Amino acid sequence: MSEKPLDSIFEKYLSGPRIFKDREVLRPTYIPDNLPHRNKEIGRVGIILATALKSGTPSNVFLYGKTGTGKTAVVKYVLKHLAEKCREMGVLTPNYVYLNCSTVNTNYRVLAHLCENLGVDVPFTGLPTDEVYNRFISAMDSRKGLMIIVLDEVDKLVDKDGDDVLYDLTRINHSVLKVARVSIIGITNNLKFKENLDPRVLSSLGEEELVFPPYGALELQDILRERAKMSFFDGILEEPGAINFCAALAAREHGDARRALDLLRVAGEQGERLGATKITQEHVKLAQNILETDRVSEVISTLPIQSKLVLYSIYLLDRNKSSKITTGLVYDVYSDLCKIVNLEILGERRVSGLIAELDMLGIIVAKLKSEGRYGMTKQIKINVPAEQIKDILENDYHIKKTVKYVPTLSQG
Repeated sequence: MSEKPLDSIFEKYLSGPRIFKDREVLRPTYIPDNLPHRNKEIGRVGIILATALKSGTPSNVFLYGKTGTGKTAVVKYVLKHLAEKCREMGVLTPNYVYLNCSTVNTNYRVLAHLCENLGVDVPFTGLPTDEVYNRFISAMDSRKGLMIIVLDEVDKLVDKDGDDVLYDLTRINHSVLKVARVSIIGITNNLKFKENLDPRVLSSLGEEELVFPPYGALELQDILRERAKMSFFDGILEEPGAINFCAALAAREHGDARRALDLLRVAGEQGERLGATKITQEHVKLAQNILETDRVSEVISTLPIQSKLVLYSIYLLDRNKSSKITTGLVYDVYSDLCKIVNLEILGERRVSGLIAELDMLGIIVAKLKSEGRYGMTKQIKINVPAEQIKDILENDYHIKKTVKYVPTLSQG
């Protein structure tokens, strides 16, 4: 009887060196007992939420900063310790609800999840949003107490469905709830997010604000060392090379601790698969290539459709050997694509802004160049593999309709 095809793979893996004590410690979702270099932020959030210890309603708080600066970790850390202190004192523990608005991204879904937390059955779709809101209010007042609602990546909710639910939730204590109370913690990576909020929402949500600065390379090293002690078996990690290299790479990307942790974890997994007895800088380099491919794919696939059309316009001009890809050329091709898919054509200024956002994400490079008496324009180059852009975008429902389009401007 022939050997099953996976038996040799599994046996080789099981007989290899033991790398991880607990790889989950290196995931961004893990909240350790100590958060290095975030004592100031923990203190600020802690003093705001401490109001609950005297049965008060904490101010709404708005946290913003770039990805991987510890915003979510600090909030979860403080809420965990707040609950412990409430139990220790015999004070009613706040009901804490965490929602990630990258998936819970409509007003209806937010209210439905809040109802579900209170044991109120709400269908996935079908009810008027006002009805779901009223069920939430009734359930809150029947149970009394305080609910702390954490809306992570709250910008994704507002971008998709407006800020109506934010307006309702931030005003709920003043005019709707009779005995229960709600406190909101909004978290965003988008530093310009507040510019898009209704001033009435901003004044209520931003009662307290806190900006999280990026981590420096030395701070990232401290974070990685603490996690590595819990995650790897002794002697497995090349010190200080692997940790310092992970920290240096992540520091270049705006001090992103998530990135640093992912690099170290994936480096360990690569070493494990290769049967290595030590995790070195070479394994970190392998991890960097893997994560970069994954990151670009995720960023491109989750772009709004208007940004996808702008990026696809740049790809088409590049594919058709346009000598200079300028903002004007991109706008002409973009306008043609919008007509094909029957979408609104944005103004040139807005499209220029979308190009700047793609540049900021690292997908393209857009440099301002002088055109002499014609003024300034952006010259654009693709900064990731063109085939990766093609493969991801041509799976999009709208862009599938445009695949036969050839930009005439690039044909000379």
